[in-house]
Amino acid sequence: MTHDFHDLGEQPGVSYVMPVLNEEEHVAAAVASLLAQDYAGPSEVVLALGPSSDGTDAAVAALLAAEPRITVVRNPDGATPSGLNRAIEASSYPVVVRVDAHSILPADYTRTAVEVMQRTGADNVGGVMDAQGVTAFEQAVAVAYGSRIGLGGTRHHTSGKEGPAETVYLGVFRRQSLIDAGLFDEGFKRGQDWELNRRIRSRGGVVWFTPALKVGYRPRASVLALAKQFFSTGVWRGELARRFPANNGLRYWAPPIAVVLIVLGIIAGLLSEMSPWWLLGFVIPAGYLLIVIAASVIARAHGLKAMAWFVVVLPVIHFTWGFGFILGFLKLTRNLAEFTGR
Repeated sequence: MTHDFHDLGEQPGVSYVMPVLNEEEHVAAAVASLLAQDYAGPSEVVLALGPSSDGTDAAVAALLAAEPRITVVRNPDGATPSGLNRAIEASSYPVVVRVDAHSILPADYTRTAVEVMQRTGADNVGGVMDAQGVTAFEQAVAVAYGSRIGLGGTRHHTSGKEGPAETVYLGVFRRQSLIDAGLFDEGFKRGQDWELNRRIRSRGGVVWFTPALKVGYRPRASVLALAKQFFSTGVWRGELARRFPANNGLRYWAPPIAVVLIVLGIIAGLLSEMSPWWLLGFVIPAGYLLIVIAASVIARAHGLKAMAWFVVVLPVIHFTWGFGFILGFLKLTRNLAEFTGR
C-alpha cells in the first residue's frame, strides 16, 4: 500500500473520534484539547457515548450544546473498538485522529501528525504516551509506564528514533486505510490498536512512530483500578499471542513467565519439609522483591511517597498482567466479562 506524499492536500479535514464511558472527570478536558488544536484545516469531534453510570452523559450534553463541531453517537455495549467504529462511521474527513478520554493532546498534535503523514506517506502516525501523575500513586504508575522494567521500554512509552513501528499510541489514520483494513476488530476489547496496525502492515501499509508527538495521559488513580486495567490488558494480550504467535515478541512473555516462576518458587519453599533443598525456591520471589525495591530509585524525583508506591505498583502491573495473559492464552476467561471489557 503506497501513497503519494501529497495525496491528502495541504490542509485535509480531520475527524477526532473518541469512545466515552464513565469519564465524567476527564472528558471535558480531553475534548477541550481537541478544540484548541492549532491546525488550520476543518475539523469535527465525534464522541461515541457508552452507557455510563456516573455523570458522563450530562458532561457530554453540556459540551454538545456549547460546540457545533461536536457530534454524539451511541455505543450501546460501551466497548472501545465498537465505539471507535461507530464514531469513524459517523465522521466524514479524510484524516481520522483516534483519541482517548484520558488523554490531553498538545496544541500542535494534529498539525505535526498531518505534516509527518504527508512527508512519509504513512497510513498511521503516532507518538509517545506521556504518562503524568498528580498524586504520589499516579506518579509511581507514570514512572512504571515509562520504564523498561515496567512496560518493557517500547518506543510509544519511552520515546525513541522516528521510523516504521509495530504499533503506536492512539494514532492518526488515513480514513481510506482504515476502511481498507476493515476498521477495528470488535472481538478484541483491548489490544485492538495493535491488532489493527498488524492488519494495516500486512496489507503493505506503514505505521510510523515519531517522538514529536507526545500525548499527556492520566494514569489510574487506585490500586484496584490499576489492577483491573492490567488484568484486562493481559487477558487480551494473551488472546492475541495465541491467535497471532508469530507477531508477538518475547517481551510479552516476560510477565507470565515471571508469575509462573515466582508462584512455583513460593510453593517449593512452602514444601521444604519434603526436602531442605526446596527452600531454595524462596530465592526466586526474594530476588524479584529485591529487584523491585532497587528499581524504586527511578521514582526518586517524585519523592519518597512515590518511591514507596512504586514498590506496590510494579508487582501489581506484573502480576495482574501476567496472570491475565496466562488465562487469555489458555482461553480461560470467557466468563470474566466484568474484567475483560473496556
